[in-house]
Amino acid sequence: MNLLIVLAALVFLMFVAYRGYSVILFAPVAALGAVLLTDPSLVPPMFSSVFMEKMVGFIKNYFPVFMLGAVFGKVIELSGFSKSIVAAVIGVLGRERAVLSIVVVCAILTYGGVSLFVVVFAVYPFAAEMFRQGDIPKRLIPCTIALGAFSFTMDALPGTPQIQNIIPTTFFNTTTWAAPILGLVGSVFVFGVGLAYIENRRRAAQKRGEGYGTELVNEPEPFEEKELPNPWIALTPLVVVGVMNFVFTQLVPRAYGAVHEVNLGGHPIVTKVGPLAAIWAVEGALLLGILTVFIFAWRPVLAKFADGSKAAVAGALLASLNTASEYGFGGVIALLPGFEMVAAALRAIPNPLVNEAVTVTVLAGITGSASGGMSIALAAMSDEFIAAAQAANIPLEVFHRIAAMASGGMDTLPHNGAVITLLAVTGLTHRQAYGDVFVITMTKTAAVFVAIAFFYLTGLY
Repeated sequence: MNLLIVLAALVFLMFVAYRGYSVILFAPVAALGAVLLTDPSLVPPMFSSVFMEKMVGFIKNYFPVFMLGAVFGKVIELSGFSKSIVAAVIGVLGRERAVLSIVVVCAILTYGGVSLFVVVFAVYPFAAEMFRQGDIPKRLIPCTIALGAFSFTMDALPGTPQIQNIIPTTFFNTTTWAAPILGLVGSVFVFGVGLAYIENRRRAAQKRGEGYGTELVNEPEPFEEKELPNPWIALTPLVVVGVMNFVFTQLVPRAYGAVHEVNLGGHPIVTKVGPLAAIWAVEGALLLGILTVFIFAWRPVLAKFADGSKAAVAGALLASLNTASEYGFGGVIALLPGFEMVAAALRAIPNPLVNEAVTVTVLAGITGSASGGMSIALAAMSDEFIAAAQAANIPLEVFHRIAAMASGGMDTLPHNGAVITLLAVTGLTHRQAYGDVFVITMTKTAAVFVAIAFFYLTGLY
């Protein structure tokens, strides 16, 4: 019965997310419903002392990253820099390489710090235009954007400022540059296999005489390429974020040490810098990226910044609260007797890296969120992963990279928020386009085990 209670809570949360209901509302309902069925007297203390503590703790650590990332993406959009980058990549690679061009554009934007949700809105008009001109089926646009924005640049490439690569730093005391070789191996695998799959689907469609399609919805207006900013200037903020993220990652621990203490007005303030160093580094880099956009394009950005920043902050609040609610849900579920049965089943996997990968990707799939599923898994089992790493003499950097990559695999099940947004923006249904997105998901999941095998074969990370 305890196991059924936990599974029912997970299925309920997955169902309401799939149906489009607010996770912020229903995550506590699912968690406390499980507590109610286990021991009704524990509902109030579990809500106040576990769910809310976990939720608020997540927001305290990560909301600034969500907010700065959203604002950075918005100013990149308002400045016209995103359109300039897209047009430049198309000019270099050629319109006949539409799939490769869109993947590269999405990769540049997400690795540069632009939120993947922003990338979907920014790139879709260009993808639609290129696919229309190349007579490539529109149904292949979602999987193409997913390959560029939802896969290797989200959590595999070392140093990526996306939240999925930041969360493990607070559990393993690592940096966003952890295990760079494994990240590159996984990225090459996903990029190569994913691109080959989409190109194969494109050629098969051409042989059948299938074109772009008719009677389509949400078709964007053809984009204008005149009066776009210089592409080298447009790339500058992305370069600033990437470089300064690396620089701050090195400087912050040197400047503050492992523990920083200061006494202000008789009140001692003690800060453990280790778990926060990577977060501070990303926040500082994003701030400098935003300032760089203002330096080069202050006039067009300032003209629309009031409304644009409100929209960005609102989006960041919603995204962070969604993930924080799932984090609180995971904190409650992890304390229930039924979860111990699930954890015991996962512990039966003897290899610690495979154990971590399966645990993270399963929970990410159930919650429909890479960051949410990984947060649940690491909140519940990070101590065990650390102990296993020490026992097997495996660097924690490896556990960081495997957790991050595993989170971005099975998370993109049909109820995933990014998938729902992607299909809504492109005007396609799950039946039309989700199958190819799922294959990219499978490629991403397989890449985790390719990286694990590479580590054991070579010892490199």
